[in-house]
Amino acid sequence: MAEGYCVKCKAKKEIADAVEEVMKNGRKATKGRCPTCGTVMFKILGGKAVPPPSASAPTTPAPETKP
Repeated sequence: MAEGYCVKCKAKKEIADAVEEVMKNGRKATKGRCPTCGTVMFKILGGKAVPPPSASAPTTPAPETKP
């Protein structure tokens, strides 16, 4: 489990009910609740999230241009 800082308890604690999310800027983060007071905790993880390869999008060859 991830460890985060609870701003209400002012202490580092394990994040309860942690869920990994992807933020708008593409970074990964963990979101959950403080086990003591129930406040939402959020921890930004390192690195960018890698989008899954899309197998459903067929690749089409580029149209030929005639001079």
